[in-house]
Amino acid sequence: MNGVQQYYARAAQSLAEQYESLSFETVHHDVLQLLPSPPARAADIGAGTGRDAAALSRRGFDVVAVEPVRPLRTVAQRLHAEAPITWVEDALPALDHLTGPFDLILLSAVWMHLDEEERVQGMQRLYELAAPGGRLVITLRHGPLPDNRRMFDVPVVETVALAERCGLQQVQVSQGPDRLGRAEVHWSALVLQKGQS
Repeated sequence: MNGVQQYYARAAQSLAEQYESLSFETVHHDVLQLLPSPPARAADIGAGTGRDAAALSRRGFDVVAVEPVRPLRTVAQRLHAEAPITWVEDALPALDHLTGPFDLILLSAVWMHLDEEERVQGMQRLYELAAPGGRLVITLRHGPLPDNRRMFDVPVVETVALAERCGLQQVQVSQGPDRLGRAEVHWSALVLQKGQS
């Protein structure tokens, strides 16, 4: 288990309280109108405590939640036991155990844990997993980097350029504050789309 996963495993319970204190609609307000219409197949990559996966399920999506950290999966499955979510133990960049295609792929607060080489490999894999016309939603964290886990400040322009090299087109980029109230942190939300052919 890498250092990032060790951090999330140790902090699973406290992170659950933090993550679940915010709704899916609050966190992803800027992209809600760009989600595909259900019923559609969705993958929540790095699903954490399952907040987003459960919300997508309530909205009518067929949801696969991908989370490599067992303690987080355990918390998520307890908190959202009523939601018909398929849980998969897997991780970027390879996502070896995930089978597409998906109409929606969500990466919320995940991409910044990958180094440059992993981001190249991961974006290509996400392209492969997306259905024709499928959309990717990626949130990027900006601000001081924490010293208790591996994280990178990944520029929006780099992410969009990488996506375009892999065959994904930019639909929208939006900026917003940190919903947990950290003044020094802000976020970008990217919506990307795979071509129809």
